[in-house]
Amino acid sequence: TVQLSRGGEAGIEAGALVLADQGVCLIDEFDKMAQKNQDGLLEAMEQQQISIAKAGIVATLPARCSVIAAANPKHGSYNMSKTVAENLNMAT
Repeated sequence: TVQLSRGGEAGIEAGALVLADQGVCLIDEFDKMAQKNQDGLLEAMEQQQISIAKAGIVATLPARCSVIAAANPKHGSYNMSKTVAENLNMAT
């Protein structure tokens, strides 16, 4: 994200994927993540980088990491007769 300092200068604050560069990023409660954030995560995983163009700052930051995500089943317990997507209420 872009942060403004007290002096009015803009700077970049790294997110989880950038901080986990060449490592592992663990995501909990993935089922509660907004769809637009899931889409952004997929894009970052495909390109292995994050592009920022905000407040006059244009940058590309490395995000070469493995992602392990955990989600809760939608009815409190996992139903073996359903698919993973049906159990987690996620898009396929």
